[in-house]
Amino acid sequence: MIERIATCRCGQLQARCTGEPVRISVCHCLSCQKRSGSSFAAQARWPDAQVQVSGDYREWTSTGDSGGVGVFRFCPICGATLVYSISALPGLTAVAIGGFADPDFPAPQYSVYEVRKHRWVEIVGQAINRGE
Repeated sequence: MIERIATCRCGQLQARCTGEPVRISVCHCLSCQKRSGSSFAAQARWPDAQVQVSGDYREWTSTGDSGGVGVFRFCPICGATLVYSISALPGLTAVAIGGFADPDFPAPQYSVYEVRKHRWVEIVGQAINRGE
């Protein structure tokens, strides 16, 4: 079985993911833009039982653009958000794709909140499910 390991910037917080992700997406909502510090956020999701988080972390709970609640786990040393869950997708843990530091990570199948997408951003691919 495939195993992928994501870490925060300093490496003390780790997410060990087994199997293939069930959803890979990018989100253009304003909350994700602020959280990621970029024009969008990219994440992969696994069933909760397939993600083991180790290391010290802090949690922050926030309500997003849709009214859904997210619980974000971030490193108290370097501040990187590594994993989170949202009420709209219960039973799944999202892991920031950048934490894998793997340019060969599979491409997203979903691009959501495109109404908030920066005009210069282009998410390409024929099989991408586009939302909002």
